[in-house]
Amino acid sequence: MKRLKLGLLPKILIAIAVGIGVGLFCAHMNGPETDGTSPYDMVVRVFVTINGIFSQFLGFAIPLIILGLVTTAIADIGNKAGKMLLTTVLIAYGSTVFAGLVSYVTGAALFPSMIETGASMSVNEADSLAPFFEVNIPPLMGVMTALVLAFTLGLGLASTQHETLMKATHGFEEIVIKTIKAVIIPVLPLYIFGIFLNMTYEGTVFSILTVFIKIIGIIFLIHIGILLLQFCIAGAVARKNPLKLLWNMLPAYFTALGTQSSAATIPVTLEQSKKNGVSEDIAGFSIPLCATIHMSGSTLKIVACALALMIMQGMPYSFGQFAGFICMLGITMVAAPGVPGGAIMASLGLLGGMLGFTEEAQGLMIALYIAMDSFGTACNVTGDGAIALILDRIFRKK
Repeated sequence: MKRLKLGLLPKILIAIAVGIGVGLFCAHMNGPETDGTSPYDMVVRVFVTINGIFSQFLGFAIPLIILGLVTTAIADIGNKAGKMLLTTVLIAYGSTVFAGLVSYVTGAALFPSMIETGASMSVNEADSLAPFFEVNIPPLMGVMTALVLAFTLGLGLASTQHETLMKATHGFEEIVIKTIKAVIIPVLPLYIFGIFLNMTYEGTVFSILTVFIKIIGIIFLIHIGILLLQFCIAGAVARKNPLKLLWNMLPAYFTALGTQSSAATIPVTLEQSKKNGVSEDIAGFSIPLCATIHMSGSTLKIVACALALMIMQGMPYSFGQFAGFICMLGITMVAAPGVPGGAIMASLGLLGGMLGFTEEAQGLMIALYIAMDSFGTACNVTGDGAIALILDRIFRKK
């Protein structure tokens, strides 16, 4: 009998549902008094302890993830010099940053009236249950130090192409990706379960879920608007009907919804781009490259989710703060590993370092992001078709 394998999204949704169910049961059986010694308090404290240890490990791993992924991404791109490469990278980065800015402006206009400012979402307040013990795992370096070091090493390797260092860098990247795939991603459902168990036990979960539903609806509308805008621009440049161009890319969109992987959708995206009139050589160059570097859908989701959670916690925010965050995020997204949830894992360092997100806020970001992972990936790959059209117009041989 074939064993049923659940994807990350179903596991996360099950973890949220079970966490809420167990939290409600424990809260009902325990009653209003909580002193940390009842059997139901003990159950919650077990997962508070596990989450504390995993949070410490994440804090330790994030600078290493940034160093391992960003260094190699910059070094590899620099190895493929050429006018078309530079143009593709600039257009993809511009599209990614623009999507993030649109997401921020839309969220800043809509979220304050939809979200209760200062709503509690912390599991570390004075009346919260304490873990049985704590394990302190300090990171080897700060997040910004890791970013600067990654840029420095990446640019240096791109210039020198030092064979030994390139092999070492790729080896370290493999270790980082293996850690994400074999350790972090498998433990995430348990981590999310613990977060929602604790929030339910404290009585804050339903206000947060209400916000989640509102955010998801707004993000869905933003990503449709971004796709329409991308293809209007591409249609104007290519002098073709933008709606017909977007219609032709729908097979790639729906394939990405199912696979949750830009890389796995490349054959379909490639074929649909050719149907839009993109030449074979330009499509063959731009589509695989954009599957790695064009992350408009992922960026708009992260920006909207981050803004919503900051409003919810009453944290100060500004356009300048988010503009810097989005510009850095556009670079970091290039290094995101091609696994479900890879983009949000690559961005955790920036969320903590530039926006001041706590470990629990990062956990909620992971849950909220993965709940919409398919739509972000679909937006990414469909937008790749728009970029291919622009490149075809610029570089097609007469």
